[in-house]
Amino acid sequence: MLKGGKQESSDSTLFVRYDPVTGEVASEAVAATIADVDNAIDAAAAAFPAWSAESPANRRKILLDAADKLEAHTPEFIEVGIAETGATGPWMGFNVMFAASLLREAAAMTTQIKGEIIPSNKPGTTSMAMRQSVGVLVGMAPWNAPVILGVRAVAMPLACGNTVVLKASEVCPKLHMMIGECLIEAGVPEGAINVVTHAAEDAPQIVKRLIEHPKVKRINFTGSTRVGKIVASLAAPHLKPVLLELGGKAPLVVLDDADIDAAVNAAAFGSYMNQGQICMSTERIIVDEKLADAFVEKLAEKARNLPCGNPREQVVLGSLYDMRTVAAVNELIKDAEAKGARIAAGGTGDNTIMAATVVDGVKPDMEIFRNETFAPVVCVTRARDSDHAVELANDTEYGLSAAVFGSDINRTLDVAKRIESGICHINGPTVFDEGQMPFGGVKASGYGRFGGAAGIDAFTELRWITIEDPNQHYPF
Repeated sequence: MLKGGKQESSDSTLFVRYDPVTGEVASEAVAATIADVDNAIDAAAAAFPAWSAESPANRRKILLDAADKLEAHTPEFIEVGIAETGATGPWMGFNVMFAASLLREAAAMTTQIKGEIIPSNKPGTTSMAMRQSVGVLVGMAPWNAPVILGVRAVAMPLACGNTVVLKASEVCPKLHMMIGECLIEAGVPEGAINVVTHAAEDAPQIVKRLIEHPKVKRINFTGSTRVGKIVASLAAPHLKPVLLELGGKAPLVVLDDADIDAAVNAAAFGSYMNQGQICMSTERIIVDEKLADAFVEKLAEKARNLPCGNPREQVVLGSLYDMRTVAAVNELIKDAEAKGARIAAGGTGDNTIMAATVVDGVKPDMEIFRNETFAPVVCVTRARDSDHAVELANDTEYGLSAAVFGSDINRTLDVAKRIESGICHINGPTVFDEGQMPFGGVKASGYGRFGGAAGIDAFTELRWITIEDPNQHYPF
């Protein structure tokens, strides 16, 4: 937990995160124990009455100050982020900028937590629907957009008057600890924000305790579908609400009247930003067969010209976070090739720095069509027409983000509405977010929404309170 802005633990055991590029020590952090989890939750519970009673103006001021603190520490976030995750400097800088915007958006929402008067049929009765803070919430954030998603896990809960325990990713413990330090530096009271770091091997017991602790009221989790199912199953026996933002296999559909150059630019951005390690990354391009050859030629040329290498250098693509991803993606590429697909650019990798890769001629029976790569690898599938494109786009267990390119906006909108996803962008990339928007998925990509009014709904309790005539009539 955080005390005086510094991490405290009942045990002196540390774990190490190694730089995925150099192999050197990137950071050391406390390997939390169950006692540490309990202490963090108890501190959050103790801080809740005062924090929930803070005026909206005070909560807003603190969150605005936190945004400024975050931005002031941008150079440190970039340095630590490159070392812990292998991301590029520009990506980490964008993380800080966008995370600061999330704090400012959350700050703006402190006076938007509204109720309503509902007409009652009972004489002399005033019925109110009222939103109130919930209590202690747990947020679990991943490593891939570490500052953005770490801040998202706590910003709106704090704005709504809750206290929060953030479970840091074992891949970027220092980055997530720095978020907590910035919040405390800005004036969030001790206990209102806590950060728990843990070794990878301790994750099951730490997660289990965070969810099952009786003082924890709700959980939000961003990460893989596999772990999301575990989180949901642990929360279910306790009937605790869970907001899940999980994996994706985002399709970008290119209709026969699309602007090819515009679609290529969006596809490259969506596929290769942060080495494809974004939940919204473009994983499948479904292109009308009449445009497919020209589209693939242009995308492959663009991919071949994207420099990759050590993220400390002037490159577009940095490092994947570890070799397990590389090994898994290599198998997907080999399976696709064996079944008739063609590598139009890039290919398999032998270290964590992979080139931008285009796999053409992918069919639904290939593993790469279905399995999330989380790497700079995109597959291209040809569609006969718009109906076939929708069929292919929906032929997945996932449903987070999608995109459709076309000139006939009525037809393009019709296609977008038929795609099974929580998010769909017309003539824009699959990778796009703003703090005020309802962000989340369907199917195996999770349920619930972050952002704006949807975030208020997720992190407050809606209560019905009445004021009645004390001398009302009773039947007996």
